[in-house]
Amino acid sequence: FALLRGPIARLHRALAQFMINLHINEHGYEETYTPYLVQAPALQGTGQLPKFEEDLFKITREGEADLYLIPTAEVSLTNIVSGEILDAKQLPLKFVAHTPCFRSEAGASGRDTRGMIRQHQFDKVEMVQIVAPEDSMAALESLTGNAERVLQLLELPYRTLALCTGDMGFSAVKTYDLEVWIPSQDKYREISSCSNCGDFQARRMQARWRNPETGKPELVHTLNGSGLAVGRTLVAVLENYQQADGSIRVPEVLKPYMGGLEVIG
Repeated sequence: FALLRGPIARLHRALAQFMINLHINEHGYEETYTPYLVQAPALQGTGQLPKFEEDLFKITREGEADLYLIPTAEVSLTNIVSGEILDAKQLPLKFVAHTPCFRSEAGASGRDTRGMIRQHQFDKVEMVQIVAPEDSMAALESLTGNAERVLQLLELPYRTLALCTGDMGFSAVKTYDLEVWIPSQDKYREISSCSNCGDFQARRMQARWRNPETGKPELVHTLNGSGLAVGRTLVAVLENYQQADGSIRVPEVLKPYMGGLEVIG
């Protein structure tokens, strides 16, 4: 867990505000406020259950359904269309949310135990798209570009990787990872993962659209991506913008969110 204070806490908030404003104003996403607690069917729909239950924080309630803290806003955003039959004219749907995310990191023992790279609670700006099947591969390129734009405007060095099948998530058809340069570790670290899940999640959630060519309900395709993980972006800014005297230059695009502050420290 991390506790931030003063100008660093403000910089963290500035990053989240910058990201979500960019996705709303330039990339056409609809800002969404979602629950942080969901029931098991929502996690089953997006693929976190049953396979990754050990990574989740669970709240057991006597006589009522168990609740889980969201590991990502992907869960609550994608489930907006659970059980729905959408008109073709409603597509694509593009949602974005800034939420805390909660993960037990059960399989990460001994890795990144210091610092802000791996935490039980962290903030993330999440993008989700619901599209017609024939549009999903183009939508993945667009969604990945939306995440890359954040890094470009922050002027952070990064690279984009197309993952092989063995490295992709359980529900993904195709995935790009964005990795940002972390000088103190002398390597690139993942800051976003953008996936086309095809009809995997839609089949579980029974999320459909009415195909105007057939007149019948068919499964939609779902996509998700981080735009970006706020804590890791903060680390990247602090390290890549640090000056010789230890002070931190505020990135140009964040100055309006920092009350004109140009240097921290």
